[in-house]
Amino acid sequence: MKTTKRHTYNSGIIGNCSYIAHVNETGNIVWLCWPTFQDSFVFGGLLDQEKGGEFSILPTSDLTYKEQHYIENTNILTTTLTSAEGTYRITDFAPRFEQYERYYKPLMLIRKIEPLQGQPKIKVRCIPKYAYGEQGFVKNRGSNHIQFEQEDIKIRLATNMPVSHFFDDIPYVLSGTIYLVMTFGSPFEAPIERTAEEFLLRTKAYWQKWIKNASIPSFYQKEVIRSALVLKLHQYEDTGALIAASTTSLPEYPGSGRNWDYRYCWLRDSYYVLTALSHIGQFEEMEKYASYIANITQTDTGRLQPLYGIMGQHRLEESTLDHLTGYLGNKPIRIGNQAYEHIQNDVYGQALIALLPLFTDHRFSHQNMGLAKSWTTFILDKIKNTIDELDVGIWEFRNFENRHCYSNLFQWAGATAALKIAEQYGFEEIKQEAQQLRDQATAHIESCYDINRQVYTTATDNEHLDASTLQLIMMNYLNPSSNKAKRHLEELEAELKGENGLFYRYLYKDDFGKPKATFLVCAFWYVEALACVGRLDEAQEVFKQLLTYGNHLMLFSEDVDDQDGSQWGNFPQAYSHVGLVNAAYRISVKLDNPTFL
Repeated sequence: MKTTKRHTYNSGIIGNCSYIAHVNETGNIVWLCWPTFQDSFVFGGLLDQEKGGEFSILPTSDLTYKEQHYIENTNILTTTLTSAEGTYRITDFAPRFEQYERYYKPLMLIRKIEPLQGQPKIKVRCIPKYAYGEQGFVKNRGSNHIQFEQEDIKIRLATNMPVSHFFDDIPYVLSGTIYLVMTFGSPFEAPIERTAEEFLLRTKAYWQKWIKNASIPSFYQKEVIRSALVLKLHQYEDTGALIAASTTSLPEYPGSGRNWDYRYCWLRDSYYVLTALSHIGQFEEMEKYASYIANITQTDTGRLQPLYGIMGQHRLEESTLDHLTGYLGNKPIRIGNQAYEHIQNDVYGQALIALLPLFTDHRFSHQNMGLAKSWTTFILDKIKNTIDELDVGIWEFRNFENRHCYSNLFQWAGATAALKIAEQYGFEEIKQEAQQLRDQATAHIESCYDINRQVYTTATDNEHLDASTLQLIMMNYLNPSSNKAKRHLEELEAELKGENGLFYRYLYKDDFGKPKATFLVCAFWYVEALACVGRLDEAQEVFKQLLTYGNHLMLFSEDVDDQDGSQWGNFPQAYSHVGLVNAAYRISVKLDNPTFL
């Protein structure tokens, strides 16, 4: 690996399943969308340091030391800063705990600042923005709060710090602990210190109990715990949707133009997410996500989209924000995602196998028996109507279509899932239909096989290779112990594996030219494939190498530069963490049971 300076995202995230905030290493809130993941940022310094506003707590003299970490097994983040005057610690969290037999998860951000050494002198700046930086707020002074107003939007900052400091921009000597409680909509009207400390203790207890009740394998357990906590934050609890990332337009590679809005739920990737939630034993989250998927598939009577809004919105029209400078100057900045218009026919199989446990697992099936026949028939009809179509494939090409191996694989998997449901419930007609569709999908998959190279290509009549075909092994379309599976993996390695354990999606030109960064989830798929074919030692070595691509808090981006290990793409990326969880589980089970596939 080159010794050039590695780019990493120097921030952590906090949240409570209503929102996610990014806190950088110096304690500034650099990204926060309110009231939901899909709304405008209130703080958007990631995309424009001037128009994005700020919520910073900085010393008046130069920083000499900074450190950031999570309180163990929680999503509570601490940032310790030192200057010539002294040292102080910022504890940031979003309240979340059980109350009145439901979860309390308000649009509230609490910041606790406490002196640790010396007499640190600080300046607190709170400058929220709205309409993606095009609008500011009118700032009004209260006795113990500052009210920010923009038309019908109201944000309040309550504090035990003298509010004059927010109007006169004068330093404050931190002689005792101060609290900053920011709320959206509803004002905070309670004792500040006592309430903040109570909420901190209850939030800490909630997260640690959540992890205690999870099923975390012993293999790299600490890293899997962090990924599990990251996944949890990306679920919008009101509907069960799980977003790909909380950010938009962080570039896949500098200057690439591949800047996308990921604040949506990809139905197309539901199988991987539900598998990860199942592996860590979080069935409540799994059921909520499955319910979100089921609601969409039942209400969208037309063609299923690859992605939807967190409320199930269909139209996610894409536009650009030209008034913002962009992350490190990278443009365009996109809001919305045109991929909602794409034809991606793997989505039907993804939905069917994702919801398979609801109909076949006896822990859930008693709740869903009445829907088993109608819902399975509904999805099978979708597969039947699209199985011979061309589509844009998993990588969402914008200007060309093919008969993709991956899409047909998930149609095969969906038909296989329907067979299981039919056999369990005695649905003979569904069984026959599913078998016929399974055979059709098999024929299309086999049309992608290059007999000379002994590898499955990305599509019919196409010579290119694609990391998504690794799933032929993990989905057991290919027997992992067969020579065919092993040769397929070897050919993919030869073309797509990077120098440092990373894996490219593909290396041919697409709408934006040749990709310059690797796709991290593909590397975790590669780890799983290695484990499946029996190359367990290599799987463990590659997994260990991949962990070095996390940031200082073990948070992972979407893309990684194979040459210098730089993080790029939206961050943190839920599917990268899904890949980590699933790869760790696969290795852990193989270590305990070598015959497991």
